[in-house]
Amino acid sequence: MINGSAIYPGSFDPPTNGHLDLIQRGSKIFEELVVAILRNSEKSPMFSVAERLEMLRELTADLKNVRLDTFDGLMVEYAKSIDATCVLRGIRAISDYEYELQMALMNRKLEPTLETVFMMPADKYSYVSSRLVREVAQAGGPVKGLVPELVEHKLREKLDPAYKLHDARLNDAPRRRGKKRRA
Repeated sequence: MINGSAIYPGSFDPPTNGHLDLIQRGSKIFEELVVAILRNSEKSPMFSVAERLEMLRELTADLKNVRLDTFDGLMVEYAKSIDATCVLRGIRAISDYEYELQMALMNRKLEPTLETVFMMPADKYSYVSSRLVREVAQAGGPVKGLVPELVEHKLREKLDPAYKLHDARLNDAPRRRGKKRRA
């Protein structure tokens, strides 16, 4: 186990199984892992920071060396303020790598003592992103297996009309297929 604190920053809107996979695995590598939720006033998140914090609190309750926090502004400044020595980042694809490499190099320029560790999620989560989960959920589609059950319920609560419309379409589809058109 690596001594000191690492930070796993992100929006976590919503937390996915990919996030949870990295949190669980990161908690086995670092003495302390700080999951830091970015407060970004320029974005319109689906879940408030408080909602995301509460979901992550429940999802990580059994991980004793995981601490949750929120931050705004430069991540390197936040990392310095909590004496973190490492940033944990997930990489799913080459496109993630290009973006994350640029960020890691900029972070190194701003704070040379802050290291970045890249981890790949488990194969089964390699395509999962919060953005895709939100899009599927907003269309009323199933997100089972993409997010923890708790998050699935929170999405259903938040997007109840979208799920009701999707379910109604599914229930109506067999009736529409059974009708024959008259000439």
